[in-house]
Amino acid sequence: MTVEQIESLAVAQIIEADAHLYIWTINAYVEAAYRIARAWGFKPSTLLVWAKSPKGRGLGGTFSTATEYVLFARRGSLPATARVDRNWWQWPRRHHSEKPEHFIDMVEQVSPGPYLEMFARRHRLGWDVWGNESANTATLEQPRREDVRQEGRVL
Repeated sequence: MTVEQIESLAVAQIIEADAHLYIWTINAYVEAAYRIARAWGFKPSTLLVWAKSPKGRGLGGTFSTATEYVLFARRGSLPATARVDRNWWQWPRRHHSEKPEHFIDMVEQVSPGPYLEMFARRHRLGWDVWGNESANTATLEQPRREDVRQEGRVL
């Protein structure tokens, strides 16, 4: 999906008025993650960092990229259930593009449920999932192509 298609997903209509959002992203899409959060009705709060051990030359241009990011955002006034003493971690790598289980554990410690993982590749106990690589337990209307302007806003 394009960033504009993701922005126009009907997320704001299916979530609670008070909620937390975690958007996983890479360096090239950090600005887009902020746009998506705002389009879905969230206020960006903290950028979390996964500092990965370098693996060979890695991807990137002048600097080899060995980090991924998670934008934490809030909607309403849902209180956190725990406080974490940092905003960066050195979790071990797994398979290509696989996110650390420690991250999901942390989300469950900090944010009360219910939980929804979008673009999920597999199901996790206690979570609803939505994505083309998972057995969906949640429904989310995708925008029709004619409903999305070139700038990515719903008409």
